[in-house]
Formats: sequence, structure tokens, C-alpha cells
Amino acid sequence: MPIVSKYSAETQQQLLENVLATLANTPADLALMTLGNAVSNVIDQHYSSAQAAQIAEQFGKVLLQSMQKRA
Repeated sequence: MPIVSKYSAETQQQLLENVLATLANTPADLALMTLGNAVSNVIDQHYSSAQAAQIAEQFGKVLLQSMQKRA
């Protein structure tokens, strides 16, 4: 079943383009470290300690699933 977002595809795409433009000339390892830190910060700021591990695990699963779809 597809995931339905409360955000429009256009809103998501614009944010993605902004992030990618910022990282355009950044080495891949630095970009990944920075994105990882950003994810950690978002989780820490918006979820309780009790929820944080579950949110991080789900995020990781979704990331792996998206990578498998590309293969």
C-alpha cells in the first residue's frame, strides 16, 4: 500500500532541491555525515527519548527499502 503524505509532492520536491543544491559541491562522505546529523537533530527535536529509537529504526528501514527498489 503506498504511503500517502500530508505534504504535496511539489513541497517535498522543492525542499529536496534546496538541500541537494546546498550539498552539490560537497564530497559524498561529508554530505552523508551531515545528512545523518540532520536526521538525528530532527528526531531529537521532535520526538521523545522513548520514541527516538523507534523513529530512527523506521527511518533506516525506509531508507533501505528505497535503495532496494533502485537495484
